[in-house]
Order: sequence, then C-alpha cells, then structure tokens
Amino acid sequence: MTRRIFIWVANPKPGSLCAALADAYQSGAAQRGAEMRRMDLSDMQFDPHFEGYGPDAPALEPDLLAWQDNVAWADHVLIVHPYWWGAMPTTAKAVLDRALTSGFAYKYHRRGMKWDKLLTGRTADAFITSDTPPLLDTLLYRSPGRRVLRNQVLKFCGIKPRKILQFGSVKLADPEKIKGWLNRAETLGRSAA
Repeated sequence: MTRRIFIWVANPKPGSLCAALADAYQSGAAQRGAEMRRMDLSDMQFDPHFEGYGPDAPALEPDLLAWQDNVAWADHVLIVHPYWWGAMPTTAKAVLDRALTSGFAYKYHRRGMKWDKLLTGRTADAFITSDTPPLLDTLLYRSPGRRVLRNQVLKFCGIKPRKILQFGSVKLADPEKIKGWLNRAETLGRSAA
C-alpha cells in the first residue's frame, strides 16, 4: 500500500534549513513511491490572531482548511520547524491553535476530563532546528520543544510520534555536519514510506 505523507515546513522564512531538511525527507520518501502533499508556512495566508475556542471563533481561511485536509488525508505527517525561545515560531503555533479544532483533532466528553483522539491511525516525524545543542537543551531545559510537540500536540490528537529529532547547533554546524543531517532526513523519509 502506498503511504500518504503530508510534509509541513513550519518555518515562516522561505529557503531555510528546515525547507532543505523537508526536501531531503521528501526525496527519500519519493524513492519508495510515497504519495505526498506539502505546505510551507511561508506560503500560507491566514490571520494568526487567536482569541480562543468557542462558538464565536472565526471561520478557518482556505489555507487552514487545506492544512486540515492534508492532515486528514495523510497516513504519516512530517513537521519541520525552527526552535525559537523554546518553542516553534508564533505563526506555526497559530496554525495548530486555529486548525487543530474540536471535532477535527479531538472531542471532549460531556463530563469529566476525557476526550476522543480523532486523528488516530496516523504516525508523525518531526525535525526541529536549533542553535541550542540538543544535549544541552535536554540537560538544562528538559527538551520543552520536543516534549510539547510529542505529548501535548501529536499524542493528544491520537497521532503516534515516530521520530522527534532536534538538529543543532545550527550556528556552529559546518557544511559536512549539515550534509549529515540532510542524509539522515533522506534516510528517515525512505523509512517513513
């Protein structure tokens, strides 16, 4: 069966290392015949202002509806984003805030704290680029970016995390190091397919 993979480059800057990692992953998955869709945050148009959930929440713009459609279509998702102040960029987080809605990604039960995970049956990989070395991020800060994405986003919605990798330090990486990261991304793309 052909795997359906949705790649989301959640970096507001086009032509970034995040995009290059996504390109390498996409190349690896294509080698195995995966069917793919891709969206780059830098091309998405939507209002990132968000005042919360409820009946008065604004309707989703076409790019957010397309993002939802791609997640629903996919068997597997790749999210690639930079690590800014311990988290993904604000505009990337705004996509999650606005598009991972009740009735699409989850549904709370009427009573108690339980919920239905509406995106089960999917897996995900994530690449996070950072100037903070991953080991230092783990030892000093307990990996907040990786932990939040794995637990409070993916698992909360029923998506099973496969690989959540942090590549860094980007500012200290020489071309050989970056080439190694791109090769690893391509290998993971092949295995995802």
